Amino acid sequence: MPSSNQTHNIRAIAEHFDMRADFVRAKPYGSGHINDTYRALFDQAGQPVSFIIQRINHHVFKHPVELMENVHRITRHALQTLLEQNQPEAHRRTLSCIPALNGKPFANDADGNFWRVYPFIERAYGHDELETTEQAYQVARAFGEFQNLAATLGGTRLHETIPDFHHTPRRLEALEIAIAADTAGRASEVAAEIAFARSHASDCPRITDLIAAGKIPERITHNDTKLNNVLLDDATAVGICVIDLDTAMPGCALYDFGDMVRSVTPTLREDDANSNDAGIHLDRFESLVEGYLSAATFLNDAERENLAFSGQLLTLECGIRFLTDYLQGDVYFKTSRPNHNLDRCRSQFSFVRVIEANMNAMEEIVNRHL
Repeated sequence: MPSSNQTHNIRAIAEHFDMRADFVRAKPYGSGHINDTYRALFDQAGQPVSFIIQRINHHVFKHPVELMENVHRITRHALQTLLEQNQPEAHRRTLSCIPALNGKPFANDADGNFWRVYPFIERAYGHDELETTEQAYQVARAFGEFQNLAATLGGTRLHETIPDFHHTPRRLEALEIAIAADTAGRASEVAAEIAFARSHASDCPRITDLIAAGKIPERITHNDTKLNNVLLDDATAVGICVIDLDTAMPGCALYDFGDMVRSVTPTLREDDANSNDAGIHLDRFESLVEGYLSAATFLNDAERENLAFSGQLLTLECGIRFLTDYLQGDVYFKTSRPNHNLDRCRSQFSFVRVIEANMNAMEEIVNRHL
């Protein structure tokens, strides 16, 4: 979903925060489509320092106060833990919220928009395309470390800012509702895709049933574990910092790992129209497993046993979501061509078939690294 095209007075926004520095200039930053993001340069006692100043899109994230309470608690705890562990460059290894003048981790402008400020993480960059298997290792290790740090966060339960975000059975229920309504008149065109989703209905509750039975615990998870949400060090290529915490909330560790498999290991792009050519990079999968397990030392047996399956489930779920949106007339995911969501759906479902064909090999890889 696109962000607004409104031009903002970043100098005036910065005056709401305890910057302890003098504003110099700001310009739009990054490639995100939801929030408005700026990199702002300040003069701090004669030294140039940069900050990320960001407008939270409250039309997409409908509970921005709760969202920021989650982000603030997670990042504050992560920084405190890193400092206690005497980690070098602790302030570079986690986002941290610059407080507003009223002490809150956000501020409102005159139009009611919600804003936040983070110190800019220097000498690191998020990559949109995977170039090496080592990058897969580093990204998985960084997300495992993020979960590991969050696992010791005490206090009350975090807000569930997007209820049932990765609840696959309810995603399937939403698909059935979309099929019955057929508001865009497209159901007859996608009988094969509908049949595929229905044929996998028994897979959908596998993890939610384990959670309900108490065999898999609730954990604090990121819920958007794509490659460019980890900053890699410019010099060492080590995963330095996990960013984009808007969807961080209570969840299942397997959903984070499964979405990494879905996004990193296919041989085709997510929206490739030639989905029949789908394949899997098993070397990338092994790097994900190795990197993730090197950091996610808190996992229990049931979580470890379902690591390979989680990639299949999250890919299936994503395909179901694309198909649902296609049937509803492309109202949620941004599209750039006719049948874009249908191509996405077919790509995901083809990759489910690929994972199923390679499941034994994937489980062997997991077992080698346990």
